[in-house]
Amino acid sequence: MEHPSTLLKTDWVKIIRQYAPEAERLGKLHPAQLQLIYEQQWFNLLAPHRYGGAETPLPQLVKMEEALAWADGSLGWVITLCCGAGWFGGFMEPAIARQIYSDKRVCLAGSGAATGTATITGDGYIINGSWKYASGVHHATYITVNCDILNDGSPVLNKDGTPLILPFVLDRKDVTLQPRWKYMGMIATGSDAYMVNDLRVDKARCFKIDPEATVIDAPLYTYPFLQLAEATLAANLSGMAIHFMDLCASAFESRINNIRRIKPENVAVMNEMMRYAIGLHDQARATFFSAVENSWNDPKNEENMAAVSSTSRVLANISRKCVDELYPYCGLQAASADSEINRAWRDLHTASQHSLLTFLN
Repeated sequence: MEHPSTLLKTDWVKIIRQYAPEAERLGKLHPAQLQLIYEQQWFNLLAPHRYGGAETPLPQLVKMEEALAWADGSLGWVITLCCGAGWFGGFMEPAIARQIYSDKRVCLAGSGAATGTATITGDGYIINGSWKYASGVHHATYITVNCDILNDGSPVLNKDGTPLILPFVLDRKDVTLQPRWKYMGMIATGSDAYMVNDLRVDKARCFKIDPEATVIDAPLYTYPFLQLAEATLAANLSGMAIHFMDLCASAFESRINNIRRIKPENVAVMNEMMRYAIGLHDQARATFFSAVENSWNDPKNEENMAAVSSTSRVLANISRKCVDELYPYCGLQAASADSEINRAWRDLHTASQHSLLTFLN
């Protein structure tokens, strides 16, 4: 399998990793990392061509996102979540979308949790609510929210009787950030909480994520959102795992050279475990990328979509498994909070808690 490093220039990787420790101290991406993102338009990987975006086909997208997560877990995750929100441009009112994407440093962030309300009033809505996590929110120019729709205090229902939930896109200035990200990894994602209080918005700020509601007739915006999300998140976990496994080589060498008590037969065990982990992970990657390609070529095939879901979960599971099998052989360096290998380990184990990929089915 092709190593993700082949998709990134050496200078890009140098910038990303040089500033990763400082980004973790800042609790958000470093300005030098952001400058590179803006130059390469990575926040716009999924934005529509019509508004200046890359509109990247999914098979190419997942490989690029894996590579960025390999360079640094937090940076890859922020780009993935923010350009994922940028994908919503395919469903927004064109006038609003043109306004949003006119900024070359546009960045959308948000939460998929429906923890807000939007009360119908005249030609718009009044929005209230708070949302726990939004990766990249400190760099956002616009923020998306999911809301239960209310009318005269009562929930608006879908035809099947379930509550109607719709997303909205809000100006960053209308949203209050709340520092809440206190977890061991993904620290530089700045995935803080945010709230909105009695905000009046025009109805044009509301959109619907549904192939029937797409404003732009392109394959990317009729591809199912669930599989797009599963695939892009799995690619991130894969990239983080490869980063960790790459770092294992030097960790193994350092431990073997510094601890003379390690027997030759135990060195052989370590090396064999490394070969096994890389082989197992590459096999999962190959199956995953093939499933994504097949689904992109024939998106109406339900079996193809089911394969994307299953291979995404398997890849996420094997990424965790391979890292955890190798971790005990890496020594205390891997447990040191200021080491690169420990940051890769913490980022993977924090990102892998995403509920979308927790279970195999």
